[in-house]
Amino acid sequence: MLHVRLPNGTVHECATPARVGDVLTAAAASTPGTTSGAAIAAVLDGQTVGLDAPLPDSGSVTLEPLFAGDARALPVMRHSAAHVMARAVMRLFDGVELAFGPTVGEGFYYDMRAARPITDEDLPAIEAEMKRIIEADEAFERVEVPRSKAVEIVRDLEQPLKVEHIETGLANHPTLSFYRQGEFVDLCRGPHVPSPGCIGGFKLTNIAGAYWKGDANNAQLQRLYGTAWFSQADLDAHLAALEEARRRDHRVLGKQLDLFTTSPLVGAGLVLWMPKGATLRATLEAFVREELAARGYQPVYTPHIGKVDLYKISGHYPYYADSQFKPIVMSDDEQYLLKPMNCPHHTMIYKARPHSYKDLPLRLAEFGTVYRYEQSGELGGMTRVRGFTQDDAHIFCTHAQVEAEVEGCIDFTLKVLESLAFDNFRVRLGFRDPASDKYVGPAERWDEAEAAIQRVARRMNLPGCEPEPGEAAFYGPKIDFVVNDSLGREWQLGTVQLDYNLPSAERFDLEYIGADNAKHQPVMIHRAPLGSLERFVGVLIEHFAGAFPLWLAPEQARVIPVSEKSEAYARQVKARLEAAGLRVGMDLAAEKLGAKIRTAQLELIPMMVVCGPRDEAAGTVSLRDRIDGDLGAMSLEAAVERLRDENARRAVRHRPKPLAGGGSPAAQSDDY
Repeated sequence: MLHVRLPNGTVHECATPARVGDVLTAAAASTPGTTSGAAIAAVLDGQTVGLDAPLPDSGSVTLEPLFAGDARALPVMRHSAAHVMARAVMRLFDGVELAFGPTVGEGFYYDMRAARPITDEDLPAIEAEMKRIIEADEAFERVEVPRSKAVEIVRDLEQPLKVEHIETGLANHPTLSFYRQGEFVDLCRGPHVPSPGCIGGFKLTNIAGAYWKGDANNAQLQRLYGTAWFSQADLDAHLAALEEARRRDHRVLGKQLDLFTTSPLVGAGLVLWMPKGATLRATLEAFVREELAARGYQPVYTPHIGKVDLYKISGHYPYYADSQFKPIVMSDDEQYLLKPMNCPHHTMIYKARPHSYKDLPLRLAEFGTVYRYEQSGELGGMTRVRGFTQDDAHIFCTHAQVEAEVEGCIDFTLKVLESLAFDNFRVRLGFRDPASDKYVGPAERWDEAEAAIQRVARRMNLPGCEPEPGEAAFYGPKIDFVVNDSLGREWQLGTVQLDYNLPSAERFDLEYIGADNAKHQPVMIHRAPLGSLERFVGVLIEHFAGAFPLWLAPEQARVIPVSEKSEAYARQVKARLEAAGLRVGMDLAAEKLGAKIRTAQLELIPMMVVCGPRDEAAGTVSLRDRIDGDLGAMSLEAAVERLRDENARRAVRHRPKPLAGGGSPAAQSDDY
């Protein structure tokens, strides 16, 4: 007898063999208040399964039905949509050979090849055939057979890729499963929804090239991408979010707004900051430097390379050798490495002279550029690069000072996020995975460090704060700030990491003289409120869609003379605004006033300062706000004071609102 515990706490007894759907139906009939008629999948002992999944013969299990609209059921439904797409393609094209059809991100794909290549022009016909299949709503039927029989089936289906996969990749599977829907039969481990009627809204998005099993030496295939949602409204919201994402793409806006560029001659993943982008970056740096000075940090600079021996002691080499540039071998056989991290260099600055407990905490800060050899396929604009600058700092303190210093780092990060309108975020506590061997140092050090950051995070009532094993740095646990941008996407930006290991005798052997006149080991805190400046600015561009608040904009105001007669006065206005510490441009083009205003709006200038003959006579200007429109005429001094005040406060008057349809569950692959 099997005991099945349901979400409402009831325990249902059932005879075996039985399947998930049978038990849910029986439970609904026998237990008032239990609904299962519309279940499309289930969670069995923590694993998402189809209603056709077999249950154990005995013992006890927990079972939760999943209904349409539940995000946990989305991957199951999307995988079923991939099968519907493959079935539609096989109806429309000759000689179709199927590979794999997993879910990924916010949709699904299926790798395949046909006698005649599929093009974008074919997608509407495939969608129409998919719609007919969905309307017919034939059930997905699971069939399990011995491996030898499975080979016969795929041979009869004339699916050579599947034959090869069974004979090589699935050699250790005694039985295999197929899913049948009408005339369509496909090798698949599932799970699937009961029938394609569960697919509310879908769209095929694009076609890309692929290789069988991802190997360029294997057969070249086509990858058909699509997305599917439980309702047409959800699909429409998702498509709107995609269109908005394209509009906000930092690679496009970065070029349009003249912020940054890249060059194949310079190298992939190496960003060149244009003057406007450099101004934006310098403004961010000035903000952080101001905070650093107020919080007792001392500036340092370190070189862009270091001896490999340094990184061997820290553990960065060879732990992360695959993501680092190859060592530079000198004529005397000494090896140097492009700096992958700043922290080993800062430990050497600490170690350069003796320290007393009275010197601590010692806070060292640097905008340090580091280098990582990211794979070319993973590079993307500014958000994934090979050279980037971190607003890095390292605090050396006593054990008694740890929690206060961590709290200060968190407060610093919160101020940065607030100043840049990142209102929606959660805190992730990255803890060690005890089963992994990638972490250095004894378990008791880790326990002490993890307990400390958890106490601080909860005391400060930070959102989230649940430990996530396996997310720690190799030397210590960390607090990551995972920010949702205006498109609903998550980015890990600021971080605070607590390190009891790099200062240890086994690593850099750092010490200070305590009040007892004995030697003690300091604790090291790694923190970066922005993280990578390149990545942060890339996210920032998309978050604001390039329309930065006045304090951050490369050009904060643009002086626009009404005509050539007012150019001399316009120059005086510009000089006065610049004297107030503002970044000011001027439009002297031989165009009408309306055209100049439209140009400034397209270039997302926060404030336009219009001046004409009457303004010169009266000592006034007319302000036009990018957000609020025409503010009317006012004295030049009043205009200067208004802009100077908004700049000094680092005000964000227009806070980006999250767009619907931006989130997605994790990808999964359910084919063999």
